[in-house]
Amino acid sequence: MADVHGGRLVAKALKAAGVEVIFTLCGGHILPIYDGCLDEGIRIIDVRHEQAAVHAADAWARLTGRPGVAVVTAGPGVTDSVTGVANAFRANSPVLVIGGQGPFAQLGRGSLQEMDHVAVMRPITKWAGAVYETERIPEFIAVALRHALSGRPGPVFLEIPIDVLFRFVDERQVAFPRFAPVPRPGPSKAALEQAAALLAAAERPVVMAGSAVRWCNAYTALARFVEALDLPLFTNGMARGTLPPDAPQFFQHARRKAFATTDLLILVGGEFDFRLRFGQEIAPEARVIHLDLEPTVIGHNRPVDLGMVGDIGLILEEWREAMAARHPGRRWTAWREALRAIEEGEAALWAQGRDSPEVPIHPLRLCHELARFIDERTIVIGDGGDIVAAASRILPVYRPELWMDPGPFGCLGIGLPFAIAAQLAHPDKRVLVLFGDGAFGFNGFEFDTAVRFGLPIMSVVANDAAWSQIRRPQIEMLGEARAVATALAPTRYDRVVEAFGGYGEQVERPEEIRPALERMAAAGKPACLNVRTQPLPASILSARYF
Repeated sequence: MADVHGGRLVAKALKAAGVEVIFTLCGGHILPIYDGCLDEGIRIIDVRHEQAAVHAADAWARLTGRPGVAVVTAGPGVTDSVTGVANAFRANSPVLVIGGQGPFAQLGRGSLQEMDHVAVMRPITKWAGAVYETERIPEFIAVALRHALSGRPGPVFLEIPIDVLFRFVDERQVAFPRFAPVPRPGPSKAALEQAAALLAAAERPVVMAGSAVRWCNAYTALARFVEALDLPLFTNGMARGTLPPDAPQFFQHARRKAFATTDLLILVGGEFDFRLRFGQEIAPEARVIHLDLEPTVIGHNRPVDLGMVGDIGLILEEWREAMAARHPGRRWTAWREALRAIEEGEAALWAQGRDSPEVPIHPLRLCHELARFIDERTIVIGDGGDIVAAASRILPVYRPELWMDPGPFGCLGIGLPFAIAAQLAHPDKRVLVLFGDGAFGFNGFEFDTAVRFGLPIMSVVANDAAWSQIRRPQIEMLGEARAVATALAPTRYDRVVEAFGGYGEQVERPEEIRPALERMAAAGKPACLNVRTQPLPASILSARYF
């Protein structure tokens, strides 16, 4: 067997782990990895900023359930990737970032772009380390991926110096670990009995599901659970789409009132973080059952009556069976129907502006036009502030993984990188990015990447020429005369995309929106509609929550 260099070992290890694509921005420190990927048939997608590479790897993981991989060069390549890593960390997304480093033989002497990457990455990853022997590269990649996938998933970082990558070794002396699924436990019999008793005793139970549902692939189990018992279900994050928007158990707008009156909250793969007001949104006397992959999140910010740790899908299936055996026929239809009346009343708020003729365009008119345009094969990615918060309450999500946003880190700039990964992972689907005009500026140059790789990504920019989510409270607190650093120009972002070789169009009147959407869809190449909008009215924003 011939000698192979370290870059080939990286690619072989990634291939063995099921990696199909890497996202990267070139650098001399990492060139051998590209050479190895060519030999192993791993696709190389090169972007315009390392942050975008990690965002794309994050989206790939969310959409496929398998680790996403970003490869970045040393020094500024690693530091440029930090925001993407931090976003994946808060979103529990299994991403492997491989970073270059100066020669190991010169470590500490000040080689080009040398720095302590591992120390930078350690606080925002599940594991961060370095490999200094070429023969051990596959071993370290396996270790990193086990950390990425165990418990609640998350990003990991592996540094590989340039001389370790370029060095040739006898492949017969290299051990290639076997990759196996990470085992996850099911519920204990005692926990199931307690869960069944708590639920059976409740009169107004509510189910709230979060992103860990995705990492257990528990969508079907969750849907079967709430349908069998006729329980109201609220979702956020990657749990969105568990039920279709017309399902009788699906709720979106009545959450505050439901949580304020519930006597049992079942939190499935979510957290009592800012999105649930750290548990304070729940009635103080309500009992709580919390299901998750990770034991350390159980009871964080809000005490629970029962925590069940393990595979969420397995827990829900066995819990449903326990209810059928111990409490046959127990359903909560009357409570669910009472909550439906509240839901319909709350939904009326978001119908404001649906048919508004106003110019500049009412942002809710834009959202409702988009709701009529998207279908069951459209992946929608929200990258912005006010406009995305509004769209998340209006746009239907027909199935899991058809809505994507940054997650609890809330960073801007994920739009194009997420879209690139989505279109690569699902070439048969339509991919649409809804931008705020501020968000476009972060990674808008990734339209160049989309054009180079022939990815027909659609986008809509809600352009109100401001960082409105910040400018509005700034004016309220300080007055318009002191509103600084929050105004933008009414830039023609459609022309930016045209300059890259895509399709662009300006939209200024509400009746122009739908025809422009249809032309964009028919263009067959990366496209952008620049829609001149007004800011969201305060009456809408006062009712917004995540």
